[in-house]
Amino acid sequence: MRAVLTWRDKAEHCINDIAFKPDGTQLILAAGSRLLVYDTSDGTLLQPLKGHKDTVYCVAYAKDGKRFASGSADKSVIIWTSKLEGILKYTHNDAIQCVSYNPITHQLASCSSSDFGLWSPEQKSVSKHKSSSKIICCSWTNDGQYLALGMFNGIISIRNKNGEEKVKIERPGGSLSPIWSICWNPSREERNDILAVADWGQKVSFYQLSGKQIGKDRALNFDPCCISYFTKGEYILLGGSDKQVSLFTKDGVRLGTVGEQNSWVWTCQAKPDSNYVVVGCQDGTISFYQLIFSTVHGLYKDRYAYRDSMTDVIVQHLITEQKVRIKCKELVKKIAIYRNRLAIQLPEKILIYELYSEDLSDMHYRVKEKIIKKFECNLLVVCANHIILCQEKRLQCLSFSGVKEREWQMESLIRYIKVIGGPPGREGLLVGLKNGQILKIFVDNLFAIVLLKQATAVRCLDMSASRKKLAVVDENDTCLVYDIDTKELLFQEPNANSVAWNTQCEDMLCFSGGGYLNIKASTFPVHRQKLQGFVVGYNGSKIFCLHVFSISAVEVPQSAPMYQYLDRKLFKEAYQIACLGVTDTDWRELAMEALEGLDFETAKKAFIRVQDLRYLELISSIEERKKRGETNNDLFLADVFSYQGKFHEAAKLYKRSGHENLALEMYTDLCMFEYAKDFLGSGDPKETKMLITKQADWARNIKEPKAAVEMYISAGEHVKAIEICGDHGWVDMLIDIARKLDKAEREPLLLCATYLKKLDSPGYAAETYLKMGDLKSLVQLHVETQRWDEAFALGEKHPEFKDDIYVPYAQWLAENDRFEEAQKAFHKAGRQREAVQVLEQLTNNAVAESRFNDAAYYYWMLSMQCLDIAQDPAQKDTMLGKFYHFQRLAELYHGYHAIHRHTEDPFSVHRPETLFNISRFLLHSLPKDTPSGISKVKILFTLAKQSKALGAYRLARHAYDKLRGLYIPARFQKSIELGTLTIRAKPFHDSEELVPLCYRCSTNNPLLNNLGNVCINCRQPFIFSASSYDVLHLVEFYLEEGITDEEAISLIDLEVLRPKRDDRQLEIANNSSQILRLVETKDSIGDEDPFTAKLSFEQGGSEFVPVVVSRLVLRSMSRRDVLIKRWPPPLRWQYFRSLLPDASITMCSSCFQMFHSEDYELLVLQHGCCPYCRRCKDDPGP
Repeated sequence: MRAVLTWRDKAEHCINDIAFKPDGTQLILAAGSRLLVYDTSDGTLLQPLKGHKDTVYCVAYAKDGKRFASGSADKSVIIWTSKLEGILKYTHNDAIQCVSYNPITHQLASCSSSDFGLWSPEQKSVSKHKSSSKIICCSWTNDGQYLALGMFNGIISIRNKNGEEKVKIERPGGSLSPIWSICWNPSREERNDILAVADWGQKVSFYQLSGKQIGKDRALNFDPCCISYFTKGEYILLGGSDKQVSLFTKDGVRLGTVGEQNSWVWTCQAKPDSNYVVVGCQDGTISFYQLIFSTVHGLYKDRYAYRDSMTDVIVQHLITEQKVRIKCKELVKKIAIYRNRLAIQLPEKILIYELYSEDLSDMHYRVKEKIIKKFECNLLVVCANHIILCQEKRLQCLSFSGVKEREWQMESLIRYIKVIGGPPGREGLLVGLKNGQILKIFVDNLFAIVLLKQATAVRCLDMSASRKKLAVVDENDTCLVYDIDTKELLFQEPNANSVAWNTQCEDMLCFSGGGYLNIKASTFPVHRQKLQGFVVGYNGSKIFCLHVFSISAVEVPQSAPMYQYLDRKLFKEAYQIACLGVTDTDWRELAMEALEGLDFETAKKAFIRVQDLRYLELISSIEERKKRGETNNDLFLADVFSYQGKFHEAAKLYKRSGHENLALEMYTDLCMFEYAKDFLGSGDPKETKMLITKQADWARNIKEPKAAVEMYISAGEHVKAIEICGDHGWVDMLIDIARKLDKAEREPLLLCATYLKKLDSPGYAAETYLKMGDLKSLVQLHVETQRWDEAFALGEKHPEFKDDIYVPYAQWLAENDRFEEAQKAFHKAGRQREAVQVLEQLTNNAVAESRFNDAAYYYWMLSMQCLDIAQDPAQKDTMLGKFYHFQRLAELYHGYHAIHRHTEDPFSVHRPETLFNISRFLLHSLPKDTPSGISKVKILFTLAKQSKALGAYRLARHAYDKLRGLYIPARFQKSIELGTLTIRAKPFHDSEELVPLCYRCSTNNPLLNNLGNVCINCRQPFIFSASSYDVLHLVEFYLEEGITDEEAISLIDLEVLRPKRDDRQLEIANNSSQILRLVETKDSIGDEDPFTAKLSFEQGGSEFVPVVVSRLVLRSMSRRDVLIKRWPPPLRWQYFRSLLPDASITMCSSCFQMFHSEDYELLVLQHGCCPYCRRCKDDPGP
């Protein structure tokens, strides 16, 4: 450390105190009764400030830089702004001895001989506190919580912000040791607040906030007048009666003198955040110094030792970045390091350390020897068993015990010294002199060896690893390289300040200078890159660089020198350089260059480094071929070029070596088909086709399917082209291919159609199937795509496919819940069993869901289905039985639908008479086992209710009596009980109007008939209207034996005109029904009808005797009076004669149910179809 005077000035009076503005730009001095403001950069006096009437003893600047305060013997304190304007003044009872600003709250403490005051801008008044002794100095802690007061009686009082005493420290000397200066360490890194105390017992001591002393008192041998810390707290400045300022460590170790003065030093301060120091003396001298801390360090290979905090040594391992600190507690003057030795020179001794172990990464040092003796030297070097001291022109070799063993006297000043290795006790030293002489000295030899002499002074030296070359940096910043044996100057380079040989490569060195790092290999041009600092070592790819006070290991790729060797095809030398450290890209480049140069050994090593198995396999195969006797380097190089992607060069070499087939194979494997075609020229068409196919395969693999399709088509590979088009959904291309193909090419056409079908283009698929003539596949296509119209049209032309169409159609209808249509389709396809199964399921579902109208319809359809199956003689009897059973169930469910709706719905849509008739019909028609879903309770309840309403009280009472024997649901219970009671009040007879009449024998039948729906007299079955369930005026008649249906129709149609009847019936026929109408005439003839006579003749008897008519009677009948149920075979037709020509009756030509014409027309208008069989009025008849 040395101090350089920056500027000096002298005031008229003693400098009592100094304060820096926090930014360091201004300096405030207390001199006499004035304040002097200086510019710190050049020492210019900016302005003297007058405000006090007597001597100014103290001055302090606030941490925020906005104001400062001064205290004077005139008992006043003045607050000044940073613009040097006084803004406030307050007084004490005695002279002001010291002032200090709180660093956090900017509260000002002002101390006088008898008290101290605390003032802040927020307060209107100063709070003052009495003191037991004169206060000489004060200082705030970093956090602004506590104020330390140094007193004349040797006591230090620590107060809180309110002025209350918290800690009291008594110095051993008491009043004989006045506390002249105190200061808290400003460092934020310290765990505890540390107070430095300087007293006139000529001691420096350190205390914690708690009052506990740190360490022991340190004697000064002078009276201290001021103590202050550097901004970061690492150093202490101390001045006083010794007329100088001394620099101490924060622990109180003296480091040196800052500046000697001519009188007592009353005050000294460090400029904020810098190494500048200002000193104020009793004689008015103001001195401004810059402290320069020199670098004390040593380097050996990858270990670097340097001084830290002036008293510590840190040893750093440059590779592992490990660090170890050695605390010497004294000023470290010199450091030397060599192998496992470390020498540290202190003011009064030299310490020699050694490593605990031989481990290269060990960082634990222990003291080996101590040489207790003061030495003055310029340079220090340590060897295995010696230390070397350099003193100007003289070198001294001392043992570790301090005994001087040898001494060398040089001709000129020693500028550089370095240990270059050797056996322990016989190490060699490289020495450079100012006169340009370079010597080699062995520590066990008195005689120095002159290596060479140059004209310029030496600044830096280094010797190559083999000791054959020497690099010198002279005072002209030139790097000169010599051959040690021949003394020949090999080359020189400008702009160098330090140089180092690579310890792992003989021909490589680096030197730094001008902000650049220069790397030179052999005699090649220098490679330059930016780098700040000095090169101090070069190991492999690491360059050790010293910049300011720190050293760092810079990883430098050796790419540039490697490429310099590669340019000259020096592959082995390039490989050696690469081993020092290059990037993977550089390794690959080396491998490729060596491979092209057919240096397979070097290439193999380089490819192993980058782990490229592909090229290693190539090298291995070439080596095997060479072992087998192959010597054609062109062929080897061609393989290399093909691996590197230089395909054209490879093809030329293949051709030159007579292996054209290898070139062609290479091009096709690489899918470079155009080059292959060019290489092939106009060759074999088969090979050309093969090329195109391979090219298409490649295009397919690289996701270029359209190009692949075109190539496959040109090569005749239609199936592959179709597969690609199909996989990518290119319908247009598939259509084009299908249309261009010949119909004989069935396989590609079939594949086309399959893909078109998948791609939802059934029309084009159908076109393809037609082209092939594959009608079965076409039918299947229509079925799969549900294009039923086209399928039906095709089925009409080709009936053999009927099953293939209608069965899937029916299944599709069933899957889509269109069961009725499905049943029809099954029926149409001839699948009677499936048709019946569907209907049975529909019927069961309808009954289960109480859709009795639907159930009636389905049972009717089932009966017609059975009738259709009955045409088979083998199944005739069974199916006819089922036919009659299902017909009966259809009639029952059709009627019961109205009963169910009446009992379940809140509003009835049927007239009471209709409900009355339906109830009677159902009671007379129900079999012993009531069909599923039909409730007798609902039928009897409806009958009872409607009978009562229509006046059939006897029948109503009978119905209520019947209900008593049945299980009644809770919701009907009250109504039935009430009806049972109220019917008792009614007469015990039925209304005459309700009694049914037999139109054959004119007998009145009871409302409840034990025989069922037949006349009790003639046993003639009643014919009911399918809507109102009235008994219709129809009588069924049968034909005599031998009369066929066709003959009967012809006889009826041969109607004999009977003159002048009273009335006549008119039949109006249409597609859906036959209607008998009566047309009255004015002239009526009362001739007797032969059919009526037949009825009268056959009346009576206990057995039913049907009406059988002869040809004569048939001929006498009018076609308009006859209704015919034209059942399909095996059933016979049924004939009915209307006996009341004045009433119009309509029969549905599909289900053969009878209706009053008015009712039927109304129902057809409401529903658009027959209410029983649901055949639309526009549908054609069966």
